Amino acid sequence: MANSATFRIWRSDGKTGRFEDYATPVSEGMVVLDAIHQIQANQANDLAVRWNCKAGKCGSCSAEVNGNPRLMCMTRLNQLDLSEPVTVEPMRSFPLVKDLVTDVSWNFRAKLTVKPFSPRPPDAPDGTWRMLQADVERVQEFRKCIECFLCQDVCHVLRDHHLFDQFVGPRHFVYAAALEMHPLDSRDRVGELQTAHGLGYCNITKCCTKVCPENITITDNAIIPLKERVIDRLYDPVVKLLRMFRT
Repeated sequence: MANSATFRIWRSDGKTGRFEDYATPVSEGMVVLDAIHQIQANQANDLAVRWNCKAGKCGSCSAEVNGNPRLMCMTRLNQLDLSEPVTVEPMRSFPLVKDLVTDVSWNFRAKLTVKPFSPRPPDAPDGTWRMLQADVERVQEFRKCIECFLCQDVCHVLRDHHLFDQFVGPRHFVYAAALEMHPLDSRDRVGELQTAHGLGYCNITKCCTKVCPENITITDNAIIPLKERVIDRLYDPVVKLLRMFRT
């Protein structure tokens, strides 16, 4: 590894901005967040960056490194070409606050629009539930989400088309899937998934799955099964015919 590297960092007051180059010493084992902290301490004390755990579990340090949405704390410098400047910029899908910090509060408001968990009545004499282990294991993958919002950042419906008022995004489809597929949940979210949450806007490009640091199979295991539920309920001609006879 080179003894030093140049980092081309986006500096902005939230209105106008520009890239600025900073050369800083690097050593074996460093990650991008280490270099950012080093630059912040020695060259740019006013550099704004959000972080917390530095262990890839809080999701706070999301940014775009060389154009790729990534966690800065999990992007090792030995994975990058240090002969060229390393570009570090904020997530592009969300409003910029300052430098590398974006306002991701919309995500938390969007999450509130998904009906919360509501368990069905107990089905055992002792007041507990019985369920299949396979059903329990199915939703465990979705619980790994650290809400870094990299999947939201890279989703073209939000990034390019800005449909924040019509589409909740892949992170919240993972959340909805964790509830819909939970063996104890009793809520029905199918109608809202298609209307209020905009599931139909997703054209399953799998870009969200590619950037997930927890390797959640967002598209295949969450979004596509939710789409199948919507189609079966709302668009299957046989189901529609049966519904007509029942009414």
